[in-house]
Amino acid sequence: MSQTASKARPALAGIVPRRHGLALLRNGNLLVVFLLLCVVASILAPEFLTTRNIANLLQQSSLTGIVAIGMTMVILTAGIDLSVGSTAAFAGMTVAVLMSDGWPPVLAVLVSLAAGAAAGAVMGGLSAYLSLPSFMTTLAGLTSIRGLTYLLTGGTPAGGDQPEGFQLLGGGFIGRVPIVGLIFIAITVLAWLMLRGTTFGEYIYAVGSNREAARLSGLPVRAVTVAVFAISGLLAAFAGVLLTSRLTIGQPTAFNGLELDAIAAVVLGGTNLFGGRGNVFGTFVAVLLLSVVKNLFNLVGLSSFFQMVVTGLIVVAALILNRILENRGARA
Repeated sequence: MSQTASKARPALAGIVPRRHGLALLRNGNLLVVFLLLCVVASILAPEFLTTRNIANLLQQSSLTGIVAIGMTMVILTAGIDLSVGSTAAFAGMTVAVLMSDGWPPVLAVLVSLAAGAAAGAVMGGLSAYLSLPSFMTTLAGLTSIRGLTYLLTGGTPAGGDQPEGFQLLGGGFIGRVPIVGLIFIAITVLAWLMLRGTTFGEYIYAVGSNREAARLSGLPVRAVTVAVFAISGLLAAFAGVLLTSRLTIGQPTAFNGLELDAIAAVVLGGTNLFGGRGNVFGTFVAVLLLSVVKNLFNLVGLSSFFQMVVTGLIVVAALILNRILENRGARA
Protein backbone atom coordinates (compact mmCIF):
# COMPACT_ATOMS: atom_id res chain seq x y z
CA MET A 1 0.00 0.00 0.00
CA SER A 2 1.31 3.48 -0.85
CA GLN A 3 2.29 5.94 1.84
CA THR A 4 -0.46 8.32 0.76
CA ALA A 5 -3.10 5.60 1.02
CA SER A 6 -1.90 4.53 4.47
CA LYS A 7 -2.01 8.11 5.75
CA ALA A 8 -5.42 8.77 4.24
CA ARG A 9 -7.04 5.59 5.57
CA PRO A 10 -7.51 6.82 9.18
CA ALA A 11 -9.22 9.95 7.86
CA LEU A 12 -11.70 7.84 5.92
CA ALA A 13 -13.33 6.73 9.14
CA GLY A 14 -14.80 10.18 9.55
CA ILE A 15 -15.78 10.63 5.92
CA VAL A 16 -17.22 7.34 4.68
CA PRO A 17 -20.81 6.78 5.89
CA ARG A 18 -21.28 3.78 8.16
CA ARG A 19 -25.01 3.26 7.83
CA HIS A 20 -24.86 -0.43 7.00
CA GLY A 21 -28.07 -1.19 8.88
CA LEU A 22 -29.98 1.43 6.90
CA ALA A 23 -28.51 0.17 3.64
CA LEU A 24 -29.51 -3.40 4.47
CA LEU A 25 -33.04 -2.27 5.26
CA ARG A 26 -33.29 -0.38 1.98
CA ASN A 27 -31.92 -3.25 -0.11
CA GLY A 28 -34.05 -5.75 1.79
CA ASN A 29 -37.20 -3.79 1.00
CA LEU A 30 -36.29 -3.66 -2.66
CA LEU A 31 -35.61 -7.40 -2.77
CA VAL A 32 -38.97 -8.13 -1.11
CA VAL A 33 -40.75 -5.91 -3.66
CA PHE A 34 -38.94 -7.70 -6.48
CA LEU A 35 -39.94 -11.14 -5.20
CA LEU A 36 -43.56 -10.07 -4.69
CA LEU A 37 -43.63 -8.65 -8.20
CA CYS A 38 -42.39 -11.96 -9.57
CA VAL A 39 -45.20 -13.76 -7.74
CA VAL A 40 -47.79 -11.33 -9.14
CA ALA A 41 -46.32 -11.68 -12.64
CA SER A 42 -46.49 -15.48 -12.47
CA ILE A 43 -50.17 -15.25 -11.52
CA LEU A 44 -51.14 -12.71 -14.17
CA ALA A 45 -49.04 -14.33 -16.89
CA PRO A 46 -48.33 -18.06 -16.37
CA GLU A 47 -45.70 -17.99 -19.15
CA PHE A 48 -43.63 -15.58 -17.03
CA LEU A 49 -41.92 -18.43 -15.16
CA THR A 50 -41.02 -20.40 -18.27
CA THR A 51 -37.33 -21.01 -18.81
CA ARG A 52 -37.39 -19.26 -22.15
CA ASN A 53 -39.00 -16.10 -20.77
CA ILE A 54 -36.63 -15.90 -17.79
CA ALA A 55 -33.63 -16.33 -20.09
CA ASN A 56 -34.95 -13.59 -22.38
CA LEU A 57 -35.59 -11.32 -19.42
CA LEU A 58 -32.04 -11.77 -18.15
CA GLN A 59 -30.59 -11.24 -21.62
CA GLN A 60 -32.58 -8.08 -22.21
CA SER A 61 -31.81 -6.55 -18.82
CA SER A 62 -28.10 -7.28 -18.80
CA LEU A 63 -26.98 -4.50 -21.15
CA THR A 64 -28.79 -1.84 -19.14
CA GLY A 65 -27.49 -3.48 -15.98
CA ILE A 66 -23.86 -3.38 -17.09
CA VAL A 67 -24.18 0.33 -17.86
CA ALA A 68 -26.02 0.94 -14.57
CA ILE A 69 -23.12 -0.57 -12.59
CA GLY A 70 -20.78 2.04 -14.07
CA MET A 71 -23.38 4.76 -13.48
CA THR A 72 -23.59 3.70 -9.82
CA MET A 73 -19.89 4.42 -9.33
CA VAL A 74 -20.21 7.84 -10.95
CA ILE A 75 -23.23 8.79 -8.84
CA LEU A 76 -21.50 7.57 -5.68
CA THR A 77 -18.97 10.38 -6.27
CA ALA A 78 -21.88 12.86 -6.66
CA GLY A 79 -21.48 12.96 -10.45
CA ILE A 80 -23.74 11.99 -13.34
CA ASP A 81 -23.00 10.52 -16.77
CA LEU A 82 -25.53 11.34 -19.47
CA SER A 83 -23.29 10.15 -22.29
CA VAL A 84 -23.49 6.38 -21.69
CA GLY A 85 -26.09 5.75 -24.39
CA SER A 86 -24.07 7.57 -27.03
CA THR A 87 -20.86 5.91 -25.87
CA ALA A 88 -22.46 2.47 -26.11
CA ALA A 89 -23.75 3.17 -29.62
CA PHE A 90 -20.36 4.53 -30.72
CA ALA A 91 -18.51 1.47 -29.41
CA GLY A 92 -21.02 -0.87 -31.03
CA MET A 93 -20.59 0.87 -34.37
CA THR A 94 -16.81 1.02 -34.00
CA VAL A 95 -16.42 -2.71 -33.44
CA ALA A 96 -18.73 -3.44 -36.38
CA VAL A 97 -16.85 -1.10 -38.73
CA LEU A 98 -13.43 -2.40 -37.70
CA MET A 99 -14.40 -6.04 -38.16
CA SER A 100 -16.00 -5.30 -41.53
CA ASP A 101 -12.65 -3.77 -42.51
CA GLY A 102 -10.89 -7.03 -41.66
CA TRP A 103 -9.65 -6.33 -38.13
CA PRO A 104 -9.34 -9.35 -35.80
CA PRO A 105 -12.35 -9.46 -33.44
CA VAL A 106 -10.23 -9.28 -30.27
CA LEU A 107 -8.37 -6.21 -31.46
CA ALA A 108 -11.58 -4.55 -32.67
CA VAL A 109 -13.22 -5.14 -29.28
CA LEU A 110 -10.20 -3.78 -27.38
CA VAL A 111 -10.08 -0.64 -29.50
CA SER A 112 -13.82 -0.07 -28.98
CA LEU A 113 -13.52 -0.53 -25.21
CA ALA A 114 -10.52 1.80 -25.09
CA ALA A 115 -12.47 4.44 -27.02
CA GLY A 116 -15.30 4.26 -24.49
CA ALA A 117 -12.93 4.49 -21.52
CA ALA A 118 -11.10 7.42 -23.12
CA ALA A 119 -14.36 9.29 -23.75
CA GLY A 120 -15.36 8.79 -20.13
CA ALA A 121 -11.94 9.88 -18.88
CA VAL A 122 -12.07 13.07 -20.95
CA MET A 123 -15.45 14.06 -19.53
CA GLY A 124 -14.33 13.12 -16.03
CA GLY A 125 -11.18 15.17 -16.50
CA LEU A 126 -13.15 18.23 -17.60
CA SER A 127 -15.30 17.89 -14.50
CA ALA A 128 -12.40 17.21 -12.13
CA TYR A 129 -9.72 19.59 -13.36
CA LEU A 130 -11.81 22.46 -14.73
CA SER A 131 -14.58 22.20 -12.11
CA LEU A 132 -17.22 21.90 -14.81
CA PRO A 133 -20.54 20.31 -13.77
CA SER A 134 -20.59 16.68 -14.86
CA PHE A 135 -24.18 17.16 -15.98
CA MET A 136 -23.07 19.68 -18.61
CA THR A 137 -19.89 17.92 -19.74
CA THR A 138 -21.66 14.60 -20.23
CA LEU A 139 -24.65 16.30 -21.87
CA ALA A 140 -22.19 17.70 -24.40
CA GLY A 141 -20.71 14.21 -24.69
CA LEU A 142 -24.15 12.74 -25.31
CA THR A 143 -24.57 14.98 -28.36
CA SER A 144 -21.04 14.97 -29.76
CA ILE A 145 -20.41 11.23 -29.36
CA ARG A 146 -23.76 10.41 -30.97
CA GLY A 147 -22.74 12.71 -33.84
CA LEU A 148 -19.46 10.81 -34.22
CA THR A 149 -21.44 7.58 -34.29
CA TYR A 150 -23.50 8.80 -37.25
CA LEU A 151 -20.37 10.08 -38.99
CA LEU A 152 -18.76 6.62 -38.93
CA THR A 153 -21.07 5.31 -41.66
CA GLY A 154 -23.21 8.27 -42.60
CA GLY A 155 -25.97 7.13 -40.26
CA THR A 156 -26.40 3.66 -41.78
CA PRO A 157 -25.92 0.30 -39.99
CA ALA A 158 -22.52 -1.38 -40.30
CA GLY A 159 -21.15 -4.92 -40.33
CA GLY A 160 -23.21 -8.04 -40.79
CA ASP A 161 -20.74 -10.87 -41.39
CA GLN A 162 -19.13 -11.53 -38.02
CA PRO A 163 -17.17 -14.51 -36.64
CA GLU A 164 -19.26 -17.07 -34.79
CA GLY A 165 -17.15 -16.71 -31.65
CA PHE A 166 -17.91 -12.99 -31.48
CA GLN A 167 -21.62 -13.60 -31.96
CA LEU A 168 -21.65 -15.96 -28.98
CA LEU A 169 -20.43 -13.16 -26.69
CA GLY A 170 -23.72 -11.30 -26.77
CA GLY A 171 -26.11 -13.90 -28.16
CA GLY A 172 -24.80 -17.24 -26.92
CA PHE A 173 -26.00 -19.49 -24.10
CA ILE A 174 -24.37 -21.84 -21.62
CA GLY A 175 -27.09 -24.42 -21.24
CA ARG A 176 -30.17 -22.21 -21.01
CA VAL A 177 -28.40 -19.28 -19.35
CA PRO A 178 -27.45 -16.36 -21.63
CA ILE A 179 -23.73 -15.59 -21.59
CA VAL A 180 -24.45 -11.88 -21.39
CA GLY A 181 -26.41 -12.52 -18.18
CA LEU A 182 -23.42 -14.27 -16.64
CA ILE A 183 -21.26 -11.32 -17.69
CA PHE A 184 -23.67 -8.93 -15.95
CA ILE A 185 -23.56 -10.99 -12.75
CA ALA A 186 -19.75 -11.22 -12.87
CA ILE A 187 -19.36 -7.46 -13.36
CA THR A 188 -21.74 -6.80 -10.46
CA VAL A 189 -19.76 -9.08 -8.14
CA LEU A 190 -16.42 -7.57 -9.17
CA ALA A 191 -17.76 -4.04 -8.69
CA TRP A 192 -19.14 -4.94 -5.26
CA LEU A 193 -15.81 -6.43 -4.19
CA MET A 194 -13.98 -3.34 -5.42
CA LEU A 195 -16.28 -0.90 -3.64
CA ARG A 196 -16.34 -2.79 -0.36
CA GLY A 197 -12.91 -4.38 -0.25
CA THR A 198 -10.40 -1.93 -1.72
CA THR A 199 -8.94 1.44 -0.86
CA PHE A 200 -10.16 2.78 -4.20
CA GLY A 201 -13.70 1.82 -3.22
CA GLU A 202 -13.34 3.71 0.05
CA TYR A 203 -12.08 6.70 -1.87
CA ILE A 204 -15.21 6.64 -4.06
CA TYR A 205 -17.50 6.78 -1.03
CA ALA A 206 -15.35 9.42 0.63
CA VAL A 207 -15.34 11.70 -2.40
CA GLY A 208 -19.10 11.42 -2.73
CA SER A 209 -19.73 12.01 0.97
CA ASN A 210 -17.67 15.20 1.22
CA ARG A 211 -15.42 16.17 -1.65
CA GLU A 212 -13.68 19.00 0.18
CA ALA A 213 -13.04 16.94 3.31
CA ALA A 214 -11.66 14.17 1.13
CA ARG A 215 -9.31 16.63 -0.59
CA LEU A 216 -8.11 18.07 2.71
CA SER A 217 -7.47 14.52 3.95
CA GLY A 218 -5.04 13.96 1.09
CA LEU A 219 -7.23 11.75 -1.07
CA PRO A 220 -6.68 11.90 -4.87
CA VAL A 221 -10.12 13.39 -5.54
CA ARG A 222 -9.45 14.35 -9.16
CA ALA A 223 -7.93 10.99 -10.04
CA VAL A 224 -10.87 9.15 -8.47
CA THR A 225 -13.32 11.29 -10.45
CA VAL A 226 -11.54 10.60 -13.74
CA ALA A 227 -11.31 6.89 -12.91
CA VAL A 228 -15.03 6.39 -12.22
CA PHE A 229 -16.00 8.19 -15.43
CA ALA A 230 -13.50 6.06 -17.35
CA ILE A 231 -15.05 2.93 -15.81
CA SER A 232 -18.52 4.16 -16.76
CA GLY A 233 -17.38 4.77 -20.34
CA LEU A 234 -15.70 1.36 -20.46
CA LEU A 235 -18.80 -0.49 -19.29
CA ALA A 236 -21.03 1.50 -21.64
CA ALA A 237 -18.72 0.59 -24.52
CA PHE A 238 -18.83 -3.05 -23.44
CA ALA A 239 -22.64 -2.96 -23.56
CA GLY A 240 -22.42 -1.57 -27.10
CA VAL A 241 -20.04 -4.34 -28.18
CA LEU A 242 -22.36 -6.96 -26.68
CA LEU A 243 -25.37 -5.55 -28.55
CA THR A 244 -23.48 -5.63 -31.84
CA SER A 245 -22.52 -9.20 -31.06
CA ARG A 246 -26.15 -10.15 -30.48
CA LEU A 247 -27.59 -8.29 -33.49
CA THR A 248 -24.59 -9.12 -35.73
CA ILE A 249 -24.75 -5.53 -36.94
CA GLY A 250 -23.91 -2.08 -35.57
CA GLN A 251 -26.86 0.30 -35.21
CA PRO A 252 -26.07 4.04 -34.91
CA THR A 253 -29.51 4.70 -33.38
CA ALA A 254 -29.08 2.09 -30.64
CA PHE A 255 -29.33 2.90 -26.94
CA ASN A 256 -31.39 6.06 -27.24
CA GLY A 257 -32.56 6.82 -23.70
CA LEU A 258 -30.20 4.29 -22.11
CA GLU A 259 -28.86 6.91 -19.71
CA LEU A 260 -32.34 7.46 -18.28
CA ASP A 261 -32.91 3.74 -17.76
CA ALA A 262 -29.53 3.41 -16.03
CA ILE A 263 -30.13 6.39 -13.75
CA ALA A 264 -33.61 5.10 -12.89
CA ALA A 265 -32.13 1.73 -11.85
CA VAL A 266 -29.42 3.39 -9.75
CA VAL A 267 -31.92 5.62 -7.95
CA LEU A 268 -34.38 2.76 -7.44
CA GLY A 269 -31.50 0.70 -6.07
CA GLY A 270 -31.03 3.18 -3.24
CA THR A 271 -27.96 5.12 -4.37
CA ASN A 272 -28.04 8.74 -3.26
CA LEU A 273 -28.02 11.13 -6.22
CA PHE A 274 -25.84 13.47 -4.14
CA GLY A 275 -23.22 10.78 -3.64
CA GLY A 276 -21.65 8.88 -0.75
CA ARG A 277 -24.29 6.19 -0.22
CA GLY A 278 -25.41 3.18 -2.21
CA ASN A 279 -24.14 -0.08 -3.64
CA VAL A 280 -24.19 -2.10 -6.83
CA PHE A 281 -26.29 -4.90 -5.30
CA GLY A 282 -29.23 -2.50 -5.02
CA THR A 283 -28.68 -1.46 -8.63
CA PHE A 284 -28.58 -5.10 -9.72
CA VAL A 285 -31.94 -5.86 -8.07
CA ALA A 286 -33.46 -2.64 -9.41
CA VAL A 287 -32.46 -3.48 -12.99
CA LEU A 288 -34.16 -6.86 -12.69
CA LEU A 289 -37.23 -5.30 -11.06
CA LEU A 290 -37.69 -2.76 -13.85
CA SER A 291 -37.16 -5.49 -16.44
CA VAL A 292 -39.83 -7.66 -14.80
CA VAL A 293 -42.26 -4.74 -14.93
CA LYS A 294 -41.66 -4.24 -18.67
CA ASN A 295 -41.75 -7.98 -19.32
CA LEU A 296 -45.05 -8.36 -17.45
CA PHE A 297 -46.64 -5.51 -19.39
CA ASN A 298 -45.54 -7.09 -22.65
CA LEU A 299 -46.96 -10.46 -21.62
CA VAL A 300 -50.36 -9.03 -20.71
CA GLY A 301 -50.41 -6.75 -23.77
CA LEU A 302 -50.22 -3.32 -22.14
CA SER A 303 -48.98 -0.35 -24.15
CA SER A 304 -45.33 0.73 -23.95
CA PHE A 305 -46.60 4.23 -23.13
CA PHE A 306 -48.23 2.84 -20.00
CA GLN A 307 -44.95 1.15 -19.15
CA MET A 308 -43.20 4.53 -19.20
CA VAL A 309 -45.76 6.01 -16.80
CA VAL A 310 -45.49 3.12 -14.33
CA THR A 311 -41.69 3.13 -14.47
CA GLY A 312 -41.67 6.83 -13.61
CA LEU A 313 -44.05 6.27 -10.71
CA ILE A 314 -41.83 3.45 -9.39
CA VAL A 315 -38.78 5.74 -9.39
CA VAL A 316 -40.69 8.50 -7.58
CA ALA A 317 -41.89 5.98 -4.99
CA ALA A 318 -38.30 4.81 -4.51
CA LEU A 319 -37.13 8.38 -3.92
CA ILE A 320 -39.86 8.93 -1.34
CA LEU A 321 -38.98 5.66 0.44
CA ASN A 322 -35.28 6.55 0.46
CA ARG A 323 -36.04 9.97 1.95
CA ILE A 324 -38.19 8.40 4.69
CA LEU A 325 -35.42 5.95 5.56
CA GLU A 326 -32.84 8.75 5.57
CA ASN A 327 -34.96 10.85 7.94
CA ARG A 328 -35.39 7.89 10.27
CA GLY A 329 -31.66 7.24 10.17
CA ALA A 330 -30.93 10.88 10.98
CA ARG A 331 -33.26 10.79 14.00
CA ALA A 332 -31.79 7.48 15.24
